[in-house]
Amino acid sequence: MSRMVNTVTGPVSADNLGITLAHEHLLFGYPGFQGDLTLGAFDHDAALKANVDVINQLKADYGLNTIIDATPNECGRDVVFMREAAQATGINIVAATGYYYEGEGAPAYFKYRSGMTDIITEVYNMMKAEITQGIMGTDIKAGVIKLASSKGVITDYEKAFFTAAARIAAETNTVIITHTQEGTMGPEQADFLISQGVNPKKIQIGHMEGNLDLDYQKKVLDKGVFISFDRIGLQVYAACPMDSQRVETVLALIKAGYTDQILLAHDFIQVWLGRATPDLPEEALAPIANWNWSNIFTTFVPALKAGGATDADINKLLVENPRKLYGL
Repeated sequence: MSRMVNTVTGPVSADNLGITLAHEHLLFGYPGFQGDLTLGAFDHDAALKANVDVINQLKADYGLNTIIDATPNECGRDVVFMREAAQATGINIVAATGYYYEGEGAPAYFKYRSGMTDIITEVYNMMKAEITQGIMGTDIKAGVIKLASSKGVITDYEKAFFTAAARIAAETNTVIITHTQEGTMGPEQADFLISQGVNPKKIQIGHMEGNLDLDYQKKVLDKGVFISFDRIGLQVYAACPMDSQRVETVLALIKAGYTDQILLAHDFIQVWLGRATPDLPEEALAPIANWNWSNIFTTFVPALKAGGATDADINKLLVENPRKLYGL
């Protein structure tokens, strides 16, 4: 029997996750947006409608049943908003507990506290409470732990979160999903978490499309963890290669026997928090023209099938692998 998974509307069996996008964001804001609300106020009703409309369309057209919302605590995570979206659409939404990597997160708070107390214990207590008791005074519990590391290094600040998360995952069997920066630290993340007692089958190393070298991919996969190609459609910088290249890599991994360890998502942000993004020139918009929650269904999966992937392969990537990751 599969274990129960914390969603924002309550626990559900992992067997009922169905078609799952393994790493997305209903809302996201870089730390600092909270200080710019005079000119960047949050329009709750418009944001909810934007999410509900898209989710309902994906549910109707492609059978989407679950979104894993990987928004870190300091980047605008709003579990009450997630619950409203889940109730309005009838899909499962899983909220995360965790912090972003040092360079783009909000390290000042815990760095300040580390001068007075043990930061690992502080982070452990926070994450554990959010998984077992509830988030911010609600009964909504996190169903996944989000970790992130910097380019080429897991900093001491980030390692405190990795250490605390590993302890919690070993105690509660909670899934850990990660952010890797610019195609680095996938093997190191996996090694560290496993060395701390985490079951590799409860680890999802993220943003693996950032380095399409097959040796790098296999080095991570051979540790027994799951990986996610979770920036499908995002092609704006060097660490986000073209989707056509990603298709080729996923097909190569399928042929090499790794189908059971791969998940898919977009890392798409449905609503940005803070001021609206300025109008961008057409050449800047082209690389993100297909970055949305439907791209996997409309473009990426058809390309995989055209390259030889079977319906059974696709079912593993979108249904069976999330079920195994969360259901063990």
